[in-house]
Amino acid sequence: MIGHPAFALEPWSIRETHLNLDVLAQSESVFALSNGHIGMRGNLDEGEPHGLPGTYLNSVYERRPLPYAEAGYGYPESGQTIINVTNGKIIRLLVDDQPFDVRYGTLQSHERVLDLRAGTLTRRVTWSSPSGCGVRILSTRLVSFTHRAVAAICYEVTPLDAGLRVVVQSELVANESLPDPGRDPRTTAILQSPLELEDNLAVENGAVMVHRTRSSGLRVATAMRHDVDGPDRPNVQSEGNDDVSRVTIASRLDTGETLRIVKMVAYGWSGQRSRPAMHDQVVAALASAELTGWQGLLADQRAFLDRFWEGADVEVEGDAPVQQAVRFGLFHVLQSAVRAEQRPIPAKGLTGPGYDGHTFWDSETFLLPALTYTFPAAVADALAWRRSSLAKAEQHAAGLGLKGAAFPWRTIDGDEGSGYWPAGTAAFHINADIADAVVRYVDATDDDAFERDTGLPLLVGTARLWRSLGQRDMEGRFRIDGVTGPDEYSAVADNNAYTNLMAQHNLRAAADVAGRHLDEAEALGVTLEEAASWRDAADDIVIPYDERLGVHAQAEGFTDHARWDFASTSPDQYPLMLHFPYFDLYRKQVVKQPDLVLAMQLRGDAFTPEQKERNFAYYEALTVRDSSLSACTQAVMAAEVGQLELAHDYLGEAALIDLDDLEHNTRDGLHIASLAGAWTALVVGFGGMRAGGGTLRFSPRLPSGITRLSFRLRYRGRLVSTTVTPEEARYELVSGPPLPIAHHSEEIELGDRPVRRPLPPLNPGPRPTQPKGREPEPRHSGADG
Repeated sequence: MIGHPAFALEPWSIRETHLNLDVLAQSESVFALSNGHIGMRGNLDEGEPHGLPGTYLNSVYERRPLPYAEAGYGYPESGQTIINVTNGKIIRLLVDDQPFDVRYGTLQSHERVLDLRAGTLTRRVTWSSPSGCGVRILSTRLVSFTHRAVAAICYEVTPLDAGLRVVVQSELVANESLPDPGRDPRTTAILQSPLELEDNLAVENGAVMVHRTRSSGLRVATAMRHDVDGPDRPNVQSEGNDDVSRVTIASRLDTGETLRIVKMVAYGWSGQRSRPAMHDQVVAALASAELTGWQGLLADQRAFLDRFWEGADVEVEGDAPVQQAVRFGLFHVLQSAVRAEQRPIPAKGLTGPGYDGHTFWDSETFLLPALTYTFPAAVADALAWRRSSLAKAEQHAAGLGLKGAAFPWRTIDGDEGSGYWPAGTAAFHINADIADAVVRYVDATDDDAFERDTGLPLLVGTARLWRSLGQRDMEGRFRIDGVTGPDEYSAVADNNAYTNLMAQHNLRAAADVAGRHLDEAEALGVTLEEAASWRDAADDIVIPYDERLGVHAQAEGFTDHARWDFASTSPDQYPLMLHFPYFDLYRKQVVKQPDLVLAMQLRGDAFTPEQKERNFAYYEALTVRDSSLSACTQAVMAAEVGQLELAHDYLGEAALIDLDDLEHNTRDGLHIASLAGAWTALVVGFGGMRAGGGTLRFSPRLPSGITRLSFRLRYRGRLVSTTVTPEEARYELVSGPPLPIAHHSEEIELGDRPVRRPLPPLNPGPRPTQPKGREPEPRHSGADG
């Protein structure tokens, strides 16, 4: 955990009131700006000091070999790693020939503010050089939501006490030196100098650079232009050499005069387009941005976010840190996807190189649900990318001797990017997670064209995989053996309950959608017999249940395993995967992240309330939360079974994972799925929101530490507002036609007037226990202080 009060508690911003170099890398992730296409870490303008420099373009990667001690059939031969592309953030400053560096001279004040409503990062600095020359620096940075290829920085310098000579050097720098990532396998495999220069052209007030990756063959173009405003017509020169382009601006400033520079940077990439085409593309993007102008970019950014927050905001009274964190999380969730436009959403977004920049099942299961009800267009884009990679998934399945599509465990371009690993290679549930996201999106939007053109091929390909992977046993039951569920501490198990329940949902959805789009299904080769076989398999699928214990088994035989010796495991031995062999973990009852509990959240229809309560208590005692995907799921189900204070504890862990650096790896990028999970914990957990069949259902409850919860959702062309207090819930249709909803099973037609309903009494059972030393940090009433 960050050991100092890193950020001021403010509801709509993240404010760092002083610079702490010990947590510079963490703050660079927190202050990262992105639009899903461009990602810029929150590095200081001058580039040094830094924790981890980083500028990323979605899906720009380099290939690297995946070594094996022993080769095996079907093992991926190469992996993909996101690369640090050309850095367009750098603006260096010299004051009377002395370089501005926060480590030298006197740093009188330093403040950075991430404004969640304006979509900007602002930095205010007062600094005196070693010789006593004082300046005030104001810089504002944005990555545009409305101009996909553009980032911009407004940089202002003002003398404090006396006239000065100032020189600003604005640069594009490729192949920056990067620090050693260390031995933690969760961090990226850094590739040095991945870019080969093809063009470096200095132009008036700017430059254009074009590079090509050495192995993957992707072409990256970057351009910059500057609008300079200052006294006595500042001198401006441009130059380019090797991997650096520079615009140098020199000016004399009297006390109170300001040199103002607006730097606009454009990025583009392609695996097919020529060098001249890429050059022209970024030059054109700059021309469009210059037409809009700096003030226009600011206004467009604010207007875009105003529309987003109108349908996405969550208000939390009683817990100020969570209030700040949930908005911070939603902002970064939006940033990760808003202009990705049929590209994957990486687990870290574009905030850092963690996990090599790969996308996992995190996207469909944790990130897309939040976006489905707040910014659904991004969900359609993300799933369209999955559709575009369907052919590769079919090839992957064929390589495994299976029919249908087997989507990769981790990837950037649709190819499997993970070395053989039982916890990943056998995790076929990624297929059902994608299918679940398709069904959820279609229900929330009623988008028939998407269901036909994108959803149907995805559902058919994934259903065929399950029908091929599973088998009938002697009793006629449909089994899916030798797979890995969400819990990566159990691998290659038979009939994993999560996998089977989600596959069941996938098979039924595929048959239903094929029935609604007969011509398109026929074009995919779907017959009535095949669709019927999907329904039969779904009806007969095995769901393990331990009659002796009265709980669902995570997988067949799981509840017969010896329990992990939690009492003898010391706090410094977590996460277990870094201190114990997987072999030992695989054969014990110990859970890295909720598996059966996540099944209860996503397939709540398959469990009775009594089963949910017993299952939750049983698996709480086994779950060590060595994954950032744990807390939000546990929060949702704790709330559903009535353990509201425990749910609040888990909410805090999910929401504050990066602002408090709870996993000690925020330096490598934010945990986007967990940040989305904070929204889920509040809306799905305490709001009790469930959706399906064209209706919304709510079963709201609040813990003692939250006195009011309000949130907004977009659903089938409506905007719905829900407000919960300890006594009642209020539902309002802000816009759109009437909508059927339910409040604690009471059916309501939501129309012109808000509806109020009291909350029924709650009688929870005993609070479940967790493994020794793995209890969540308690939250409490009065957390505003």
